[in-house]
Amino acid sequence: MLTWKNILTFADNGNLAPDRAVRKTDQEWRAQLTDEQYRVTRQHGTEAAFSSSMCSLFEPGKYACVCCGTLLFDANDKFESRTGWPSFTQPIKENSIAYHGDSTHGMQRIETTCNTCDAHLGHVFPDGPVPSGLRYCMNAVALQKVASSKETATFGGGCFWCTEAVFQQLRGVLSVESGYSGGTVDNPSYKAVCEGTTGHAEVIQIMFDPEEITFKDLLQIHLSTHNPTTLNQQGADRGTQYRSVIFAHNDAQKELAEDVIAELQDAFDKPIVTEIKSFDVFHKAEDYHQSYYENNPNNRYCQAVISPKLAKARKLFEEKLKK
Repeated sequence: MLTWKNILTFADNGNLAPDRAVRKTDQEWRAQLTDEQYRVTRQHGTEAAFSSSMCSLFEPGKYACVCCGTLLFDANDKFESRTGWPSFTQPIKENSIAYHGDSTHGMQRIETTCNTCDAHLGHVFPDGPVPSGLRYCMNAVALQKVASSKETATFGGGCFWCTEAVFQQLRGVLSVESGYSGGTVDNPSYKAVCEGTTGHAEVIQIMFDPEEITFKDLLQIHLSTHNPTTLNQQGADRGTQYRSVIFAHNDAQKELAEDVIAELQDAFDKPIVTEIKSFDVFHKAEDYHQSYYENNPNNRYCQAVISPKLAKARKLFEEKLKK
């Protein structure tokens, strides 16, 4: 997660390298863009406050650069700032946006540009909501809404090495990241989480295509591949970081989670103690935790704990596996 300190470092010392570069002549940009798009993005203009309905639109999806199509923001990071311009708390990737000091109009500000094509987007300020504290104040005319069928699910069910390995094998799952959610400390370390002092649970964040696998499918697999009846414990792993939890990203996910738990309760001898919480923030775990089973298949823990869990999941949900 980027913070104001990161933004200042980029502006002072240089930006991250972009994934690609798009360069066009001024004539080519003029031919591609409307007059207002050109004025704002290529001439560093500013649109009038409250001139776009984008300020009050919060439907799921992505926002891309109007010039080159690079994805810049996710609708999940959009908030109502009441400033007159669309506002976001984080870019979709750390290297999607470049930062530059701006002393125009008698002010000291940080300008944001598309890191791919240098289009002027707006400015970023340190007065946004927690946890990042950032407000990306964007010109709506510099952005284009991109419809997306991708959705996100966040589950905790014990050690994230285990849960990650289970969901990585499923058809329709586009990515799985291990991390921490539900705590009170920003960017916690694995050591701090294991000590139980941060309040976080070990979780996985799943990006999936609902046209191939539904959220209900994921819930059923989640609740069937760990023990949802043991409080703060999965096997020998004990502590609140191992609690069974579903972090709902919206009301629809919350209601579906409640329904699925009620449907599955009769299959268990004890009450399901899985928590349902509103999603707040996901902190990605250290790099060595990502794809742990895939990278360490001969590890003793992987062989003793994860391999049997995977075998069970493959048997239960054979029709859901990737080919």
